[in-house]
Amino acid sequence: MSASAGSLSYTETEIRSFLPSGWGIARGAVGRGDSHTGSWAIEVYDGADNAWTIEVEAGAASGGRLEALAAAIDRIQRKGLGRKSVLLG
Repeated sequence: MSASAGSLSYTETEIRSFLPSGWGIARGAVGRGDSHTGSWAIEVYDGADNAWTIEVEAGAASGGRLEALAAAIDRIQRKGLGRKSVLLG
């Protein structure tokens, strides 16, 4: 099933089910579709209160919308693991 940015959306439960332990949805954050870029995005935070934007491309969702969400969250989590520590520099 093909998904467009306008029809692509996720519930809070779906998002939380893929977030790593200690991560959450930013207070007041609402997922939004951008028909201009063809994506859907929402702001989340990690265990150290760093803000991240989860962005799911509509094209990636053609293989399954939940699989696309999981892949987007995985990319952000891996990016966070590569970030330099405040303590270690």
